[in-house]
Amino acid sequence: MIDGCTGVKCRKAELIWCWLDVESVAFNRGFYSVDVKYFYRVSVDAFAGVGRPTEVSGLATFDKRVILFGSEGNAKIFSSTNHCEDPEAMKKASLPRAVLEAVDPICLNVKLMENCQDQQAVYSYDLSDVPEAVSAYFDDDLVLDGGQKRVYCTLGQFSIIRLERDTQLVMPCYDFCMPEKECIGGSDDNPCDLFRRINFPVDEFFPPVAGDYTDYRELRDSTCR
Repeated sequence: MIDGCTGVKCRKAELIWCWLDVESVAFNRGFYSVDVKYFYRVSVDAFAGVGRPTEVSGLATFDKRVILFGSEGNAKIFSSTNHCEDPEAMKKASLPRAVLEAVDPICLNVKLMENCQDQQAVYSYDLSDVPEAVSAYFDDDLVLDGGQKRVYCTLGQFSIIRLERDTQLVMPCYDFCMPEKECIGGSDDNPCDLFRRINFPVDEFFPPVAGDYTDYRELRDSTCR
């Protein structure tokens, strides 16, 4: 379908999954590198002739590395959810956990280009490199090599990456608190009394202004992929 089309238009971009890996930074105690690999499902409309466009979905990936402070700790942390099938995970029992919060990306641009030999060598993938859960997210089998044309996409991704480490804290504890007041609603005889206690929904009748929205410039990471 991509080889026979004359143009593409972005329809939707979804963040499927993210792979994270934490490694200590040499000669910089307390700091760790976090490698993140984003997996996206990008859907485009492929135009061929004067007929209706055909929706085509493909896989896009992006790699990112950040350096964060995660403090130091020699205690190895294990839990019932961790298993010993992965030897590398057993070696990282004392490292902090990397956590990523992200939203679906914004599809900024898509471009249809000829797939030359040099690009095939750089952007060639192996199906074994794609996690099975990511491949199962698509309705059809992925085609990761060959073809005369290729679709390139530019995505805007907002995400927050942080390091977490367990620690012991002393918190004040109080005894059980029993409710002392009774919640009295409107009676069956006069339901208007209950309605009068509800505030008038002003926001539902007036559209929000620009100042009501969050300034996305304050987010931790807003990178154009």
